[in-house]
Amino acid sequence: MTEKMKRTEELALAEPGSAGTSESVADLVRRILRLIGEDPDRDGLRHTPERFEKALRYLTSGYLQDPEKVLNGAMFSTCYNQMVLVKDIEIYSMCEHHMLPFFGKCHVAYIPDKKVVGLSKIPRLVNMFARRLQLQERLTDQIANGIQQKIAPLGVGVVIEARHLCMVMRGVEKQSSQTITSAMLGAFRENVQTREEFLSLIREK
Repeated sequence: MTEKMKRTEELALAEPGSAGTSESVADLVRRILRLIGEDPDRDGLRHTPERFEKALRYLTSGYLQDPEKVLNGAMFSTCYNQMVLVKDIEIYSMCEHHMLPFFGKCHVAYIPDKKVVGLSKIPRLVNMFARRLQLQERLTDQIANGIQQKIAPLGVGVVIEARHLCMVMRGVEKQSSQTITSAMLGAFRENVQTREEFLSLIREK
């Protein structure tokens, strides 16, 4: 684990008022509200800082999870060697540039090599990486690499389709824009037919 990752985990674990933190997230939110011209003591905002802190800790809880533990105990031996696809996994994450949400669907496929993972574990792995400050490109790679490292399949394919509120609510304000990213490893990168089968399956409704 790099020093940057260790520091990120320390910050995620830090509780309000704990050693090394002079202010809680809620305290900082009160300051922000004042800086934008609001009154954090008015009725509608009185408990907002604490609610925001609770929500932020939940939305970034992926820092405290480990892929190995998420997949632990759900590996099964099999002779099946055809594509396994879990598609339309809903994702909700936050972009690291503006801390605004992006959301959409994730499609994950892999070709087993003597072992498969419980189907519910794939959405759990997706959620783990999504619940961090993210770039969609990095999120796509992390999901693919996480499956490749822990399951060791013949190949992995991941596609994410998402809408970013930093583009919808601000900036270019293009409400209908969608960002699509993909990561192809092993057979999905090397075999055109495998890749085309994957892309064809996720297009089906």
